[in-house]
Amino acid sequence: MRRIALVGLACRFPGAGDGHQFWRLLRDGVDAIREAPEDRWQGAELPHRLGGFIDDIDRFDAGFFGISPREAAAMDPQQRLMLELSWEALEDARVIPADLGGGDTGVFVGVMWDDYAALQDRLGPAGVGRHTMTGTRRAIIANRVSHHLGLRGPSLTVDTAQSSSLVAVQLACESLRRDECTMAVAGGVNLNILAETTLGAQQFGGLSPDGRCFTFDARANGFVRGEGGAAVVLKLLDAALADGDDIYCVLTGGAVNNDGAGEGEHTGLTVPSRSAQEEVVRQAYRRAGVGPADVQYVELHGSGTKVGDPIEAAALGAALGGARQPGSPLPVGSVKTNIGHLEGSGGIAGLLKVALSIRHRLLPPSLNFATPHPDIPLGELGLRVQTELTPWPEPDRPLVAGVSSFGMGGTNCHLVAGEPPVPTTGGSPAASAADGTERADVSAWPLAGRTPEALRAQAVRLLSYVDGGAQPAADIGLSLATTRTAFRHRAVVVGGDRAVLRRRLAEFADGAAVAGVVEGQATAAGKVVFAFPGQGAQWAGMGVELLESVPNFAASIRACEEAFAPHVDWSLSEVLGDATALERVDVVEPALFAVMVSLAALWRSHGVEPAAVVGHSQGEIAAAYVAGALSLEDAARVVTMRSQAVLALSGRGGMVSVPRPADEVRDRIAEWNGAVSIAAANGPSSVVLSGDPEALDELVARWTGEGVETLRIAIDYAPHSPQVEKIRERLHTALAGIRPTSSPVPFYSTVTGGPIDTAGLDPAYWYRNLRQTVEGERTSTALVKDGHTVFVECSPHPVLLPGLRDTVERVGLESAVVSGSLHRGEGGPERFLASLASLHVRGVEVDWTQVSALRGARTVSLPTYAFQRERHWLTEPAVRPSAPGTAPVTETSAAAAPRAALAGTEMLGLVRSVLAVVLGHSDGDAVDPGTTFKELGIDSLSAVELHDRLSAATGLRLRDTLVFDYPTPSALATHLGAALGPAEAAAQPARPPQELDGLELDELFDLIDGELGMTLTEDL
Repeated sequence: MRRIALVGLACRFPGAGDGHQFWRLLRDGVDAIREAPEDRWQGAELPHRLGGFIDDIDRFDAGFFGISPREAAAMDPQQRLMLELSWEALEDARVIPADLGGGDTGVFVGVMWDDYAALQDRLGPAGVGRHTMTGTRRAIIANRVSHHLGLRGPSLTVDTAQSSSLVAVQLACESLRRDECTMAVAGGVNLNILAETTLGAQQFGGLSPDGRCFTFDARANGFVRGEGGAAVVLKLLDAALADGDDIYCVLTGGAVNNDGAGEGEHTGLTVPSRSAQEEVVRQAYRRAGVGPADVQYVELHGSGTKVGDPIEAAALGAALGGARQPGSPLPVGSVKTNIGHLEGSGGIAGLLKVALSIRHRLLPPSLNFATPHPDIPLGELGLRVQTELTPWPEPDRPLVAGVSSFGMGGTNCHLVAGEPPVPTTGGSPAASAADGTERADVSAWPLAGRTPEALRAQAVRLLSYVDGGAQPAADIGLSLATTRTAFRHRAVVVGGDRAVLRRRLAEFADGAAVAGVVEGQATAAGKVVFAFPGQGAQWAGMGVELLESVPNFAASIRACEEAFAPHVDWSLSEVLGDATALERVDVVEPALFAVMVSLAALWRSHGVEPAAVVGHSQGEIAAAYVAGALSLEDAARVVTMRSQAVLALSGRGGMVSVPRPADEVRDRIAEWNGAVSIAAANGPSSVVLSGDPEALDELVARWTGEGVETLRIAIDYAPHSPQVEKIRERLHTALAGIRPTSSPVPFYSTVTGGPIDTAGLDPAYWYRNLRQTVEGERTSTALVKDGHTVFVECSPHPVLLPGLRDTVERVGLESAVVSGSLHRGEGGPERFLASLASLHVRGVEVDWTQVSALRGARTVSLPTYAFQRERHWLTEPAVRPSAPGTAPVTETSAAAAPRAALAGTEMLGLVRSVLAVVLGHSDGDAVDPGTTFKELGIDSLSAVELHDRLSAATGLRLRDTLVFDYPTPSALATHLGAALGPAEAAAQPARPPQELDGLELDELFDLIDGELGMTLTEDL
């Protein structure tokens, strides 16, 4: 039989909010039974209020799952809990849930009660809404998960009473074995919402008056109810091993059957059958290929009932106990003694106990056992109750355990679990550095959340995790980058060692703005441009730290050095740190070229690929090489020959940067009759002048007197001025024979101001590049118009950024991202990673794995998502659900508010207010204007309501496809404002509600719509 790997798990059990807490509870023998929470079963007559409870079942992060508050209030909390558990289990399996969309992953969920539906029924017909049918049907629980994740595999909710969740796991395993799905999420949920369900269990005679499960003990007198849920992620073992998954345990076989009509005099529907239970156990081990003597532990159904326990013990003893060696009884136990009988999710609670026991190679104690039940002769049956924390009986043998779960209607399930065939290593390693060079010390920890609050909460969770273990910083970084979803709100913590990372993480978690932490929202969606400047970015030591610590940067520098060798008499690796050498133009320009193209290689190694390149002055040589227009040999020839040619101009000129518009500067320099030229127009207020030193001095003095700050550029010649004409022939001769080609990456020329065919980058072009004005602003504008909105300056210091920022601001491109690579005096991996982070937090796709690959990092388990839960619960029909601590919003007041507030109110405020009404928020401030309508929880019916309310509030005839054409509140508000017009919007009178026997007209439409199941128009 094909074996199944359990590769991820999540749980919320009494006293345990996750798998780590659950193991501590089991290991330490904790009794989690307690009094019911104060808000549970109020006013009900119960013999006692003891049980295994989880807190805050009324709270849910609806926004995370794209569910509106109105729909969340109508949803059974069991649906909500399963959504969260499924997400957490996938994260624990180191799977990014969004990657599963459109695939065949299956979902199998066990559940038996529908208390919330009964609670809904108490509200009567007036309490029924558009979300009631899907919200209260437990058949939808598995479908919720499949829908949210976009899964196409089998999706079913299983109800076999108390055995539901273990049967769900067995069905998932069989589906995997039949290749119906390649991955499965299986689990169960159970919430004890109504007192009546507990009263029913009491009247049935199942509840223990002592409020405990005394499994196999002489005191056994019934069970105590528990609640909670769990989910596991399952894959075929071969696939899990191939993927390097961290495997908790292996499910080798299982079986399901039914008691039938019972046996002998005991033939009631709820009376268990010893022979049926014995057969389901035998069948499970036959299918698993495991002999009875190989079993080392069985997790019992073990509910502690007077009838059920002796039957289970007899069946298990007959199936397995007889194969034991004398004096080696089979250990058994029941998790119900810790957390109560979780009924529909009781079986998977037992499975998690076994999986964690295999993981930790320890058997935890079963509680509440003192004296064997008189009808359970443990010695004769070859059984013993596990009452202490001990190693497994035979730890040198492969660990094998069974798990039983039986339903009150007779559906029995038994699964067989064992340890993985090879020891797991905690995840798959990242690829190591190919050349085995020195590994980098700097790490980056990317964090993300759906909201700013969730982002900070995620930092708090990670901080607790860091403080509780000794995982290498690189392992944490790799795991955050590859196993967690990059949500809209992002931050990256960058640091040179674990202590620095921890300190910065702690400060960020406290809400501080921290050096070494880059934060932002992922709003960028445009194409990337690599920009390369001319002189001015250089500094002594540029690139040296990267040369010593980052292999691919060092490899690029070495390649440049070899390409320069035929043309120069100096060593590139030596001059990078030599301030005197870098004062020579014939050294600094090739050195800058080498650092810039090596930085471009570094960006590319981290997944950032240019959709276009642009260069300023000599930067065009680097751009041409990176685009693929020039070979490295030809590019090296151009940059070295160019720099040597301008030596003839040395001492005759200079350059000055002026923060003024080009037209104004052009007028100011006219009186110098060509002695001063505009060398570069980089932005709306960024101009570089070139020319005679004396003329430049006079201009600087005048601007300084006017309060304008200018900047002298460290250069002693005048490129992009008439002086260049003296070396025209020399340059043509030196560059004869280069072979430019048409590049695969578009090349935007700052000579022409737009894209060109790089096959034309001949000697004549390179002369024009040195002689003519650098049209930076014009070229940047062309790039933006062509959809390029992310600019990366590949240089040792950002000199183009001010002009680029001015340009994108002038064209109104709010989503643009402009980033440098290194900074003067900050030339190491930490500075580069901060620049990489500045793109990542704005939504640019980057590959963080290279950061950790240099250190041989492996993925490790991390804290799961920090859900930001709020209260969502059924309310009286006349009142919409509201956020905790706020006044409820009534239908009438909410519908009228937008109309009354329209005059003089910004359109965005109107849209948010109406959305709050439609979705069930307390006010418009709760609606994020940048979040898509889908993420806000708008469905087809609420889209119709939004359309109708906005039509009534604005008086506009709107398209039915409004939310599809304008997918965010901000975009919709912009459209409505343009359609209404500013003057009309300001003059629009507040439209009073049209009352019809106390009911507004659009409310009447909504009511009729709901009753008839159709959409009416206002023309009616």
